Amino acid sequence: MSLVLDTLGGFIWTAAAFIVALSIIVTVHEYGHYIIGRLSGIKAECFSLGFGPRLVSRRDRHGTLWQVAAIPLGGYVRFLGDANAASAGAVPVDPVRARQSLSGAPLWARFATVAAGPVFNFILSILVFAGMAIWQGMPVDEVQVGRLHPTPPGVEMQLQPGDIVVALDGRPVAGWPDLSKAAEELPSRPSHDWTVLRDGARITVPGPDPVPPLVTGIAPRSPAASAGLKPGDVILAVDGQPVSRFDELREQVAEAEGRPVLLRVWREGEGVADYTLAAREQDLPTGDGYTRRWLIGVTGGGTYFEPATRPAGVGEALGIGVARTWDIIASSVSGLWAMITGQIGSCNLGGAISIAETTGQAASAGGGNFIWWIAVLSAAIGFLNLLPVPVLDGGHLMFYLYEAVAGRRPSDRVIDILSALGLAAVLSLMVLGLTNDLFCP
Repeated sequence: MSLVLDTLGGFIWTAAAFIVALSIIVTVHEYGHYIIGRLSGIKAECFSLGFGPRLVSRRDRHGTLWQVAAIPLGGYVRFLGDANAASAGAVPVDPVRARQSLSGAPLWARFATVAAGPVFNFILSILVFAGMAIWQGMPVDEVQVGRLHPTPPGVEMQLQPGDIVVALDGRPVAGWPDLSKAAEELPSRPSHDWTVLRDGARITVPGPDPVPPLVTGIAPRSPAASAGLKPGDVILAVDGQPVSRFDELREQVAEAEGRPVLLRVWREGEGVADYTLAAREQDLPTGDGYTRRWLIGVTGGGTYFEPATRPAGVGEALGIGVARTWDIIASSVSGLWAMITGQIGSCNLGGAISIAETTGQAASAGGGNFIWWIAVLSAAIGFLNLLPVPVLDGGHLMFYLYEAVAGRRPSDRVIDILSALGLAAVLSLMVLGLTNDLFCP
């Protein structure tokens, strides 16, 4: 009975997190269509969060009906003259009001209104990433110790918050690249000599390996997530062989080639426990393509201390937000092209189940992780909506570009045929994603 309740509770939590995240992203997307349309002189008759029967509603002074519907899996803005929620097709409109309809508006107004949805998704991502940069701060240029992480028994840690690292085992350290280089050159061992500036004095104290087998992140739907590993865990041994550095863990997992491995793990407050899990072979991007590697779904490479931080300026934070959003778009383009050209398998395409599970795990990891994941999803959904597929925003923009070049609109028959093909393509991708969720390893 307890297992059933736990499973039900997990399902409810995942579903609730997914609905909240999707509702935020859809609201921002549709509000982009609505507000730019209104500013462009196009009248919105209905703004709906969700589909199906209306639950609550109100009509504003502009005549727009705002409603929440019963099926919380999307939303839409229906403009004057739209035949349906997807703004595909049109119904007759009083000629006096034709300019207020989407189909009767000037080309620039239609283009701006349709493009605004994905653009608002990108703006949401940029603002979230920028806000997190301001909230978390930026690492200072020098290697200065901030908050300390818990360490397992036997690890010497005499570094203190505020220490400025100037050397590691005698190798000069002027910044984080120097520390990384020193770590590559030094042998892996439990303890090193850290030379630091503390209270105006230069002293040498024992400290841990600069790249310990510390888990800093868990990939959703990964073997590590399924096994119950958490950020902050320290891997002590793999199949009985002690490890002192994260790279040693990576090498041992790769050598196992999917065979189950036994991880001895230390966790603060719980002590040592064993976890058995098998890596999965996955496609990873490289500088010139993709490579397949055995992964258990943990990230590392951090130290046992957080870097000291400085406040991030608004301009700097916005730059970070733009860069991270662009990285998501670029990786989406690269991954989609790699699947189309056969560089990677179709199992890399996830569906609604995997997205929902990832959202639930992000929410379970804390508010910051959940907000970060919403920003990632928002950028990805903005990109997908810009694909030149009829029934998506990108399909409408494709028709508008044709109109701008040819000087006339595509015929209704052409639009109907292409829209039907586009809908079939979107539904096929949804089915493929769902199938991958259920049957891909």
